[in-house]
Amino acid sequence: MTFQDEFPIGFTMSLAQHTDILTQFASLSPEEQQRIVDGSRQMKSRKEMQNYVENMFQG
Repeated sequence: MTFQDEFPIGFTMSLAQHTDILTQFASLSPEEQQRIVDGSRQMKSRKEMQNYVENMFQG
């Protein structure tokens, strides 16, 4: 599996813009990370992806 298969490019770019969220994401278990990555694949636009990443850790 390649990096692109594991992490959608829009997800990666959005994480790169939010280092605090990236740090939180990196601290998750592999299973939790996979759940979030799988959810990111449902986003259809740049704005949806930005909102998804910005709200990942808000309850």
